Parts: sequence; C-alpha cells; structure tokens
Amino acid sequence: MSSTSVAFCISQDLDIPLRIKIISLDGHRKLVRVSERLLDPKLSLLESNVGSMSNLIVSVEVFDSERGRNMTIPVFTPYIPFKTSRLWEHWLTLPITIKDLNLNSTLRIVLWEYNGVKRIPFCNLETNIFQKSDCSLKRGFESLKFEYKKNDKQYFNEVTIEESEIQKNLNKFYQGEVKKIHWLDQISLKKLKLEEKYVSFPQDTFLLNIEYPFFELPIVFTEKIARDTQRNIPTLHNFETTNDPLNNQNIITDTKISLGSPSNSTLKFYDPDQYNSDPIEEKYRRLERASKNSDLDKHLKPDTNKRKQLNQIIQYPPGTKLTGHEKGSVWRYRYYLINNKKALTKLLQSTNFNEENERTEVLELMNSWAEIDIDDAIELLSPSFTDLWVRSYAVNRLKKASDKELELYLLQLVQAVCFENKSTPFNNSDYSEYQIINNSVVASSRLTQKHQKLLTSINGMDDDISEIDEGIIVISPLSEFLIRRALKNIRLGTFFYWYIFTECKDKPYLKQILESFHSRLSDNSLQILKNQIELIKLLGKCCTDIKKLKETTEKKSEFLNQLLTTKFRHWLKKRGPIVLPLDPSVQIIEVVPELSKVFKSSLSPLMITFKTTDNDDYSLMYKVGDDLRQDQLVIQIIRLMDELLKNENVDLKLSPYKILATGPDEGSIQFIPNETMTNILSKYHGILGFLRRHHPSETDNRGVEASVVDTFVKSCAGYCVITYVLGVGDRHLDNLLVTPDGHFFHADFGYILGQDPKPFPPLMKLPPQIIEAFGGAESPNYDKFRNYCFVAYSILRRNAGLILNLFELMKTSSIPDIRIDPDGAILKVKERFNLDMSEEEATLHFQNLINDSVNALMPIVIDHLHNFAQYWRT
Repeated sequence: MSSTSVAFCISQDLDIPLRIKIISLDGHRKLVRVSERLLDPKLSLLESNVGSMSNLIVSVEVFDSERGRNMTIPVFTPYIPFKTSRLWEHWLTLPITIKDLNLNSTLRIVLWEYNGVKRIPFCNLETNIFQKSDCSLKRGFESLKFEYKKNDKQYFNEVTIEESEIQKNLNKFYQGEVKKIHWLDQISLKKLKLEEKYVSFPQDTFLLNIEYPFFELPIVFTEKIARDTQRNIPTLHNFETTNDPLNNQNIITDTKISLGSPSNSTLKFYDPDQYNSDPIEEKYRRLERASKNSDLDKHLKPDTNKRKQLNQIIQYPPGTKLTGHEKGSVWRYRYYLINNKKALTKLLQSTNFNEENERTEVLELMNSWAEIDIDDAIELLSPSFTDLWVRSYAVNRLKKASDKELELYLLQLVQAVCFENKSTPFNNSDYSEYQIINNSVVASSRLTQKHQKLLTSINGMDDDISEIDEGIIVISPLSEFLIRRALKNIRLGTFFYWYIFTECKDKPYLKQILESFHSRLSDNSLQILKNQIELIKLLGKCCTDIKKLKETTEKKSEFLNQLLTTKFRHWLKKRGPIVLPLDPSVQIIEVVPELSKVFKSSLSPLMITFKTTDNDDYSLMYKVGDDLRQDQLVIQIIRLMDELLKNENVDLKLSPYKILATGPDEGSIQFIPNETMTNILSKYHGILGFLRRHHPSETDNRGVEASVVDTFVKSCAGYCVITYVLGVGDRHLDNLLVTPDGHFFHADFGYILGQDPKPFPPLMKLPPQIIEAFGGAESPNYDKFRNYCFVAYSILRRNAGLILNLFELMKTSSIPDIRIDPDGAILKVKERFNLDMSEEEATLHFQNLINDSVNALMPIVIDHLHNFAQYWRT
C-alpha cells in the first residue's frame, strides 16, 4: 500500500446499532439560599437547588435536524444515587443502525431531574454524530461544555466541544495512533485520568463527558444508492414481472422482500405516521359528512341488518374504540337514533369536533336527543370528551341527581375536575388551567381577612389569594356545579372539601376551586369547616408525636390517654359539637380516653372513641404515613354496588365501613367491632362458635340465631362477588373480618385490580372455614350462598357501564394500582364482568369460579405460611 493511500469504512456497510456511553457530569451550580427556600418552600423540592450532587438521569435520542423529526425514541440511563461525583459509566444502545443515519443526524441529550411531582429537564444538549470537517463518524471521548441558565428561553443549551490535550492523547491512544507499552500505559493512563478529574470549572458551568465506540478504521458517511427504485416497490405489476419466465434473467434480487430469519420471522420497524389519519379516508369522511347531505340523512332508516349492527355498536361497553366503519354507520343514521338515549355517547365518539360543520350539527342534535342516564353523563365527563359544550350538557344532566346519588359519584367527579382544563383552549396564560364560566356568582369574590387566615394557616397555601380579581371565577362548569351543590348540603360540602384538599398537593391548580368554595361559605358553614380542619390537625399531631416515641405499645396508649384528657377534652368543650369529617351525620361533643388506644404497628395508628350528641360512642382509627386514597376508592365502589343491589331489592347485608383520606398520607377509618378470621379460629375453633357465643339460640339445631346465619351467608356472597370484580389481592385470614352480629367483610385494600404480592393468587377468596360455617358444600346455606352470588353478579353486570365509567374518571388519579397502568386497570375490571357472555354463560362462569375456590389448595398453603410469618414477627 502506498504512503498516500487511506483505509476507511463506509457507513452503509455497518448494520450494527449506534451506541453511546454516558460517562460523567462535572461542575456545580449556585445553590439556593436558605432564606429563599423559606420564602418559597417549593424551591426545596428541586434537589439541584439544595445539593451540589443532585441526582440526575440522562436520555439520548437521534434527531434529524434537516427534516426536524425524531429518528428514535429516547433511551434512558438507570437511576444511580450520586455521592461524591455524578458518574454513570453506562453504555446506551439506540434503536437505530449506523447505516440508517444521515449526515444531519444529531444526538439530543437531555439531563432530567425531579421536582417532587414529575421529572423536568435540567438541561438540553445537541451534538452532531458525524464530523462536519470530514463527514466521518465520531470516535472516542467527547466533552460537551454548557452553562446552566435557569430562565433561558431557548429550549437547547448552547454547547461547545471541549477537547483538552489529555483527551486528545487518550483518543489517539485508544485509536492505535500511539504505540502501546503495557507497563508504561498502566501508569500513564492512571495519571492522565487523575489530572482530568481535578479540573475545576466556574459556577453554573458544566462538562458532560460521553464516549463513542472506538473503531479501528474511520467510518465515512455515504448515501444509500438505490439501483432500481421502481422495481424495488412491491406492486402487482412487479409480481407479474417476477413470474414472467422471459424476464427472469433480468430480475434484480433486491426485489425480494425479506421475511426475517427462521427463528425470528417478524420484522419490526418504526413508522412515524402510524398514529396519523389516512388522508384518503379523511377526505372520504369529509365528503360523506358534507352539510348538503343532512336533509337526506333525516329521512334515512336502516334495514334489518343495519339495525342489528347499530344495536351491537350501541351495546359496546364504555371505553370501546369504534372503527372508522362503525363511526360512519352511527353518523349516517344519527337522526334515526335520536330517540335512543344510549346512542348519544357513540355519536359523540363518531364526531370530529375539529370540523365546525359536524360540531354545530351535533350540538343542535343534542338538544333534541332523548335524555341520557347518569352513567352516560359521567362518561361524557371523561378525558375522551374535551368539548366544553358537551361537558356542560353532562353537567346539566347531573343537576337532576339527588344529593344521595351525587355523593356516590363525588370522588370521581372531583377527579373529572382535575382534567377539566382540557375542555377548550383559553387565551389568557394566567388562567390556562381553567375557563371563565361565571362572572357574577359571588357578590364579593375578594376574600375576607377571616377566609385568608383560614386558607393560609390551615391549608398551607403560599399564594396571596387577595389578588383574585373581583367578580371573576375562573373555573369549569363541573366545578361550578359541584360548588353550588356543596354549599347547599353540609354533608356534600364536607366530602367535597376533603376530596379537593387531598388532591391539591399533586394538582396545585385545584387551590383556585377551594378558594371559590371558601369565598361563598356562610359564617356558620365556615365555622363548621374550620372546626373540622382543627380536629384533623390535632389528630395528625397526636399520631405523629406518638409514632416518634421509642416506647412499647402500652406506654404509647398511656401517653395517648394523657393527650386526650389534657388537650382534646378541653378543646372539644370549648368548640362545642363538631361535625365529624368522616361521617358528617355525626356530631361529637366529648372524647372517651378509656376506650381509646394505640394499635401495635410501625405507623402506630390511633383508635379514638368520641361521645356523640345522641350519647352514643363513635370509634375511629387515624393513621399518618399511609396513603388511604386507594382504600377510600374501594369502599366508595362497594357502597355504590350495595346501592345498585338494593335498587333491585337485593340486600346482601354489606357493611362498608367509612374511610376518608384527609391528606396524601393520612386519613381516618371508622372502627367497627369485629374479629379477624385468624382470632376466631384460634379462640372459638370455628365461625359458628364465634356467632354462637354472641347470638345463641336454643331452638336452632346449630345453636345460632337464624337471622345471624342469614346475614353471614348474604354478606359472604356480596363480598365474594365484589372482591372478584375489583380484583382485590393479598387476601388472608387477617383481613377477613366478622362482626358479632354475623356481618362478614374485607379490610385492607392495598392490592386491587389483579395486583397481588403472593404467587398464584385465587380469583376469589373463599376459605374452607366459611363453607364449614354454612354447613358444608351440600347444605341449604351453601345453595343460598351460590344463588346470592349469581344474582349479585348478574345485577352488577347490568350496571357495568356505570362502574367502568367511574374507573375511567380515576385514570388520572394518584391511586397506586391504577397509576401503574391506567388503561390496563380499566381492562381488568372489564374482563371480570365478561360482557361478551350471555346471562347463562356468566352464571356458569361464576359457578366454576366458586368450585375452583372451594377446591383450591394453594390459598390454604399461603394462609398457613402467612400465619407462620405473623407468629415469628410477634
């Protein structure tokens, strides 16, 4: 080879993925002063404001700067806790091969940090993959120098390539340009890296060190050459040409479409247009729905087959996505369906609200449509329907619901408020989360000094709420409706306040709704709410103080009695009757320290007994350090299902205890006297022995009052069906409870929707001890139990639309088992209803579930292991 020749490789020959190594980040930024953090506590949530080695993660993606589009999805580094330096040393493999890169391909590198709610970019960097000077692929180490700018309006930070002498020498060494001497290289490399490590940078100046793979030869970019573009396009003409024996000698082998290797015959590729609409179909839809056809459609009626198809579409469960053909059918026969109240939601799904003609026509049709049911109105409040007028229509339907009915859906309606801001765009950036709906609701929207103290001292809101413009309420139709109903009913008002307050930490924009609610409260209602807030603060402080004690449970109970006697009793006497937030129908006037205690648990929950105005005892449990919102949701759904069953004259004696989350990590639970199945079996050697102890009967051959056994059978059936539908997991004998009067119920809903920490969980928890209490699998009580199960499952299946719509509204919530996979959570509930089965098939399916649960051995083994673990813990 002559001395002037150059050896290199072309990029089109490399069918290997692009790899980038994220090495380290050097530099530090100016920390926020303590005084600034005290004035604005939110600054402390950003770790880079308080620590020089804040945790960061890095994402890398390939971007085509010429066409302005992403070529790959971002790939992230794993989470690594930093101590003395930000060091990743992690290779990232990007989902693109080197031959697919073009000369304008760049690396987009984003450093992410966490602000307490979500991840936000720390900085955005961009660097070329190919050298501009010689069009070769970068090799070796590269350092990207940038300055941290807090209020920089540019999306990408300004980057300079910092190449020190040390880095140049290292690159030459690894590329083979320096002769290697093993014993000397070990000493030299250590020294060079130490010198590089101690380089200092000015404040707010950073250096991100990355590494490209070292190739023996330079890789030069080349364009892909297509020899016969037309022939490479698979068409019917090409296929016919391929089968023509006269042309076989001229066929280029590149016309064959590879189906992959025998072991992996499915080819995967990224299609940037996969979620875009087909322009041909879009044009056809516009022509089909042209306004000139409306008069013809008014008199159009479907034939028998079309009616059958339309009925099938209308019966689809909520959340089902309609195909283009189904949407076209619903639209075409919209005037025929005007008297079918169930068809409105499907019509709205079939409407393109970006087309003004379609939107106007549908909104006019809605005024003449048959009045929809509550469950359909709730569906229209889901994130799928963002048009403000559609949501207002749903709110008008909700206005006809009673307060009792509204209370059953209030938790989900509050969640619907959280994404109400998506209804319509609003030009004023200050109110981007809300719409101005009403300008004259409040006589004086400027908050009084009393309201300001209440909001700032109790709610912990840092905003100056006195700056709200007079006469302006920037809220949605649903928020306005809920506020007005909450003002009229103290029970609704109590739950509305605490539901909104609990979500405020994750969704700060909800504070404005609380402000509007506070500003309209009467003096009496405001005092009731203020007393509730002070009560919750006292309970939370007691629980926190007791949890900090390093004492035994007995000592903690003594300390609790002392606190209740000295502080609580005096405060209650001073305040008078307090409306209990957990149950607003109860007013407490006194605390009973001798009936209060501390439970043996790491969180040290308190059981406090109050004396009510009716001279009854009311016990509740208060916990700090546990998110009760998931349990609150399950109990609310159980209450709803109980009402649905009672509407069909089926009372299964369900006893859902009350639960209220008063914050993201605290709340209160009604305490119902009960015994766990574990205690019952150890003390009474069976459920019948427990019931016989409290309700003996000399006339019944089993020694227990017939009404108590009937209650037990009915409640077992109800909870078996409900826990199956909700996919409640982690069932063991310690969270299956029985009251002295025979009410069976479940507690502790830490795992729902199919989640379970134990292996091979049963679809339904039905311990053999329960079957034994019935009198065996051949007894009349067992037959009653099965019949109650079949009836309850059938009724709930008929109301599946309402339940699914309520879960749909919870998709954006902070419920742990929904947040994992929001869409999957809805699908799991839908699967349990088996809506594709007939009534007879569903009954048979549930019969098989009961049989499998009765004969299952694994739950019995798990229960024994659980009891064994509990024994060693205690």
